[in-house]
Amino acid sequence: MTQPIRLGISTCPNDTFAFHGLLTRAVDWRGLDFQVELLDVEALNERLLAGDFDVCKASFHAALLAAGDVVVLPSGSALGFGVGPLLLAAEPGTRPTHPGQRTLCPGRHTTAALLFDLFYPRSSRVEHVVFSAIMSRLQARTADFGVCIHEGRFTWQAQGLALVEDLGTRWETETGSPLPLGGIVASRRLPDTTIAAVQGVIHDSLLLAWRDRAAPLPTMRQHAQEFDDDVLMQHVDLYVNDWTLELGATGAQALDELSARAAAVGRGGGRLEVFAG
Repeated sequence: MTQPIRLGISTCPNDTFAFHGLLTRAVDWRGLDFQVELLDVEALNERLLAGDFDVCKASFHAALLAAGDVVVLPSGSALGFGVGPLLLAAEPGTRPTHPGQRTLCPGRHTTAALLFDLFYPRSSRVEHVVFSAIMSRLQARTADFGVCIHEGRFTWQAQGLALVEDLGTRWETETGSPLPLGGIVASRRLPDTTIAAVQGVIHDSLLLAWRDRAAPLPTMRQHAQEFDDDVLMQHVDLYVNDWTLELGATGAQALDELSARAAAVGRGGGRLEVFAG
């Protein structure tokens, strides 16, 4: 009998690119039966914290809050330089400076929201919304600022919005470390042999996508907010890199840095462990 694995991944292009081989069974499932849900990143975070998944893509902020219950898989993370969320403004030349202003964030458990708390504490009133609603709310002037993630990083100028700050660049300047945004975590309830098999499938799926970059495009288009293929592949080029294939020592150090900074502002939960097999 195959072992069922409740797997949650996001609809963002870097995940659907990386998991195309798994989703289409183009790679060997290694005796596992993946039962996959594709959700918004904050929905994944909430379901992770509720214990609903065996394996899940999650923001590293949410993973920190669940650190006692999960391990991080070496493959599948979004971590790097130049990958950070953007703080955007509806009006050029403005910055969040007082509680009468409203800043939209893509979920209280996202790493993007944690970065805003780290760099702009108590600067404005924060409202959490689905990430895909942020830019349209700014255009409609129903909010003053928004922390933008995913495809919006490439389209904000065309939508007439203004850049306040690249929060990833701020992180890099202050820490000298790549920014850890999110990764694949597995429940500690699973046996190590099962976690190793899941890791192997994800690694295989990533390699398949890298060897034929055009093959995942139909899967990516099916779930993306932005349907332009060039934008989708820009997303992949930015968020899928050597650290996605293997976090390594640099990735583990970046997670330690995020943990320490989150704990310093009361938003941490524990130290994340990378699964070593």
